Amino acid sequence: MTTSPDVWLPYPADELAPLPESLTYLRWDGTGDFPADPARCAFYTVPYLKGTEVAVRPLARMTGVRVVQTLTAGVDHMLPALPLLPSGAQLCNAGELHNTSTAELALALILAAQRGIPGAVRAQAEERWSPAFRPSLADRRVLLVGYGGIGAAIEERLLPFDVAEVIRVASRPRTAPRGPVHGIGELPGLLPRAEVVVLATPLTEATRGLAGADFLARMPDGALLVNVARGPVVDTGALLAELASGRLRAALDVTDPEPLPPGHPLWHAPGVLITPHVGGPSTAFHPRAARLLRAQLARFAAGEPLRYVVATGGAPVA
Repeated sequence: MTTSPDVWLPYPADELAPLPESLTYLRWDGTGDFPADPARCAFYTVPYLKGTEVAVRPLARMTGVRVVQTLTAGVDHMLPALPLLPSGAQLCNAGELHNTSTAELALALILAAQRGIPGAVRAQAEERWSPAFRPSLADRRVLLVGYGGIGAAIEERLLPFDVAEVIRVASRPRTAPRGPVHGIGELPGLLPRAEVVVLATPLTEATRGLAGADFLARMPDGALLVNVARGPVVDTGALLAELASGRLRAALDVTDPEPLPPGHPLWHAPGVLITPHVGGPSTAFHPRAARLLRAQLARFAAGEPLRYVVATGGAPVA
């Protein structure tokens, strides 16, 4: 008798229906005991927002796993576990899942920082009427560092706000539907033109510390740095120096370290707005996660190539 492959999901299968009937669905949300022998799991969906330790906990015992599907756009937390995967097992990221929610937050951070919303909230708490003349998003030049799905979704939301220009940067130059995409090597010459710089790039060895002292020094006085990527893309010490001088401002959904501990100087640095890594978790998440899993599992059950494969067990990381 042939048993159907086990699929581990962090949600009840009936919430994701319809799913292929040829697979066996087991729920594991990262808490409690494993739902079955991990060696029988063929498709592992990593629990969302449970941390690296939980994410990789069953992998050493998943000797037959063929797909590890994350629900995050970045997979930097999973790459150290690649040696635990059987040769040929595929690691997939969340593809377009977070484009909508993260782009929405990026726009909210830009608008809040430009129009002084954090100061207005503080003034309200103090019952203090404090009007001020603030920079608009209109007529600003915005530089997007990282022009994948999230970067393109941010651009789409920027355009109705009458920005003067959107400058696109990715790892390699290319032509996109909305215009040219510059290569990362062109950044030094592009930064002085940008009044708002948005980081939406994956965290890799090439992007770790990308926004360091030289990067920040090239941004014009009064510019806003927005990070919806990963905290270590920014050199925190270099950013603190620029914030302390009052030359730059920042709006950060991610930090390094993260979570940002009590007493860290970034909490009270001038000109900084911080949200606690909430680009993805919103009401937009669940319906898009369900669509992603339904589509990936249909491909898996039919023996078709999966989408969003970013690494393979037994192969070097690109």
